[in-house]
Amino acid sequence: MKSFTKSRPAIWLFMGAALAVFCMVSAQPWGSFGLHAQAQSAQKDSPVVRSLPDFTDLVDQVGPSVVNIRTLEKVQKPVMGGGDPDEQMQELFRRFFGMPIPNMPPNQGTPNPGAPRGPKSKPAPNPEEDQPKGVGSGFILSNDGYIMTNAHVVEDATKVIVTMPDKREFKAKIIGVDKRTDVAVVKIEASNLPAVKIGDVSKLRVGEWVMAIGSPFGLDNSVTAGIVSAKQRDTGEYLPFIQTDVAINPGNSGGPLINMKGEVVGINSQIYSRSGGYMGISFSIPIDEAIRVSDQLRLSGRVQRGRLGVQIDQVSKEVAENLGLGKSQGALVRGVEAGSPAEKAGVEAGDIITRFDGKSIDKFSDLPRIVGNTKPGTKSVLNVFRRGASKELTVVVGEFEKEVAEEKEEANEKPGVASSFPAFGLTLTDLTEAQKKEAKVKGGVRVESASDVAAQGGIREGDIITAFANVEINNLKSFEVVAKQIDKSKPVSVLIRRGAWAQYTLIRPSLK
Repeated sequence: MKSFTKSRPAIWLFMGAALAVFCMVSAQPWGSFGLHAQAQSAQKDSPVVRSLPDFTDLVDQVGPSVVNIRTLEKVQKPVMGGGDPDEQMQELFRRFFGMPIPNMPPNQGTPNPGAPRGPKSKPAPNPEEDQPKGVGSGFILSNDGYIMTNAHVVEDATKVIVTMPDKREFKAKIIGVDKRTDVAVVKIEASNLPAVKIGDVSKLRVGEWVMAIGSPFGLDNSVTAGIVSAKQRDTGEYLPFIQTDVAINPGNSGGPLINMKGEVVGINSQIYSRSGGYMGISFSIPIDEAIRVSDQLRLSGRVQRGRLGVQIDQVSKEVAENLGLGKSQGALVRGVEAGSPAEKAGVEAGDIITRFDGKSIDKFSDLPRIVGNTKPGTKSVLNVFRRGASKELTVVVGEFEKEVAEEKEEANEKPGVASSFPAFGLTLTDLTEAQKKEAKVKGGVRVESASDVAAQGGIREGDIITAFANVEINNLKSFEVVAKQIDKSKPVSVLIRRGAWAQYTLIRPSLK
């Protein structure tokens, strides 16, 4: 018993140590599993970190397809022999000193001013010579020598020289130029050329890496890279642009914008700059639009575009809400050309075109792009919003013409009787038949004077009001009826015609 009593603490100590070791060993996997799970969770929640792209393979792939384009133009070469001696002397003095001979009376530059002079000979026409016009870039569309570039690179050039990356030079023929999209196609006599691959612009994403190859400042095959900053950027041009932060400078124009698959997704065309050089924003023409243009240029040397014959403007949020349109959308028709497809279809100034052939017109600049891509002669459906209601019109799309219809001046004839509407700041008269014919309107009232709230709304003398409070105005009597019925505590929409243009404005009636 005694020995047992003494050994008892030792047994418990051994058992406690064994238990502790077991717990440590058994706990280790579970603890490490918990830490591992936490690490996995943290890794899952953290953003994916990717390494910077390597463009070397892309340069090797696309570089051989990018060319340098030099253009020449003919200018008259000054001739120093023959002609009037005085003019020659003046020309020499201007060249070397940058100014005419001081204190030299006209027709006095000969060594003996007092000597009698014969009749002044007619100067011979100066011969012409080729002088450098500019430098740009381009890329090979097909292996038989078709090359795409910008219209502004080759327009008005008398000679186009294409230099390949291997330093071979070719004289190119201009196949077609489309200034409206700034796309041009030239052709060189060569075969088995390395053509580019065309990418899908619809799959291009904002933030995606892209690369440009071109000849900035004449430095051939220069490579720059960046990311897509925005898509469908509206700069007021005919096409929506791809915006990037790729460095683009003079000479890059016409070169390709390339995605990470080595496919061309755009043509480098413009930069935003206050200095003439790159400032971090550049624009490229989407390649799908450019290919559509180039196909027509290669086929016929020109581009056929649809037209409606309307002058349009944006619809402000305030006007849209007041007219009951809901949101700012569509294209406000400010004018309709006489004899145009739009006039034949029944489109009126003041209409808001909301859809064309089922395509929504979200902003007014969408309309010319959609119509322009429609084949002339196509029968299309126009959805317009007119005086609070939607209307469907059928139009036969015409062909775009370069000539722009000139606006006619308003008729100066004034009717004798005028009515004053102080709450609206307006003095109005009926239209004469001559004024209706001149303005191409069926009815309306002429503004003889606009003051107070009318002037604040932008209305001025000579304007023609064709709708008031979203109600069509035929004459002075119909205006009086509408003016008496409207709620003067709310802004009133007014549709006015000014020359060939129509626009909406708002008047906030005076409650005095």
